[in-house]
Amino acid sequence: MAVVTGVGRRAGIGAALVDKLAATGWDIAFSYWRPYDDRMEWTTADDEARDAIGTRLTAHGAKWLAVESDLSDVDAPGRLLDAAVAGLGPVRALVMAHCESVDSSIMDTTVGAFDRHFAVNARAVWLLIKAYAERYTEPHGSGRIVALTSDHTAHNLPYGASKGALDRIVLAAARELAHLGVTANVINPGPVDTGWMTDEIRRAALEATPLGRGGRPADTANLLGFLCSEEGGWMNGQLLMSNGGFAP
Repeated sequence: MAVVTGVGRRAGIGAALVDKLAATGWDIAFSYWRPYDDRMEWTTADDEARDAIGTRLTAHGAKWLAVESDLSDVDAPGRLLDAAVAGLGPVRALVMAHCESVDSSIMDTTVGAFDRHFAVNARAVWLLIKAYAERYTEPHGSGRIVALTSDHTAHNLPYGASKGALDRIVLAAARELAHLGVTANVINPGPVDTGWMTDEIRRAALEATPLGRGGRPADTANLLGFLCSEEGGWMNGQLLMSNGGFAP
């Protein structure tokens, strides 16, 4: 069974991740946080997302559970893992696609925004990994941890900095959880248009991508599927660029 965070919209990367895992035999416990999606000006209401995503998982033959979870709450990671284990059994894979993402620069970022980004993007990742490891009972060599990151820097101070912290936390897990036989990797999907891009951003992303198209959620999902497979078990402690050669 896989726990996947950040599955709040059908157009998002998270939905593609759980679809891929379900198609390859995984049962899924996924989390979402509607207040975050509702705060984003570029999103459209997707009130039926949870059930629609669940319907696709059922079509793949997967058992599934959806949990609304505010990962800025220090107790939320443990509650999420407990709900997953109670509902679907032992957790073998932990996939973290959730985020707090609000653009701001060095000069205009507020302390509140900075702290919230680190609470969701870094602290929650640490606490999720810790909760996962504390509950891990699966065979040595079968466990998987995968998180999504970003290389945003300028004008994305709290987002980019907190994602940098995420990278270090996950790569540390590859060494510190060696006794469990769990692999831990990070995927940087590059710019993926899930509804947030303006026309200007979309044009710039295309110009900076040698393959001449934008990233798609399925691109990230395909790599995740490999990492979570038996064949992907030798990939460990890596930050993987899955971005079509994007070079801004």
